[in-house]
Amino acid sequence: APPVDPFAKIRVDDCGKTKGCFRYGKPGCNAETCDYFLSYRRIGADVEFELSADTDGWVAVGFSSDKKMGGDDVMACVHDDNGRVRIQHFYNVGQWAKEIQRNPARDEEGVFENNRVTCRFKRPVYVPREETIVDLHLSWYYLFAWGPAIQGSITRHDIDSPPVSEHVVSIYKYEDIFMPSAAYQTFSSPFCLLLIVALTFYLLMGTP
Repeated sequence: APPVDPFAKIRVDDCGKTKGCFRYGKPGCNAETCDYFLSYRRIGADVEFELSADTDGWVAVGFSSDKKMGGDDVMACVHDDNGRVRIQHFYNVGQWAKEIQRNPARDEEGVFENNRVTCRFKRPVYVPREETIVDLHLSWYYLFAWGPAIQGSITRHDIDSPPVSEHVVSIYKYEDIFMPSAAYQTFSSPFCLLLIVALTFYLLMGTP
């Protein structure tokens, strides 16, 4: 029998068409090169998520009513000491992520390769009323985070201010959104560009 691929690679050419995507990192990056990548798509009564990040620990997405950490439903893919990637459910209590035993994830799969944690799972669109599990048919801000793990337990995220979606996200609208990481934001703002032009003009003209 032919060998079976244990984890099908994430397709980015479907982004904005048959699934929604968020990319954070270098312009033009994909699921294997972005600092962080997330996709979502509806499949029947479920939403399938794909996550990937440049880390050997964990990668997560949080569903929030605002853009701040606290009171958020969080799904995380955690690389443990045995080399497996497990899907865990957390609830942010303030700045602390508390693991919740009731886990809505199913059809879980994950892999750790090339110093990247990548995973795929489904969770229901609708859930019985529960404080720690949100209904995905509603729109939420998405919190994106990743970081190291110690003996399979997540620790503080890699960057002080993890990226957040600019607006609430609807699972019924597929977008392909790119967010430049800090290393590529330096000269992207109009103010910085104006400053560069002014400095160049000053250097070319010289001092009086």
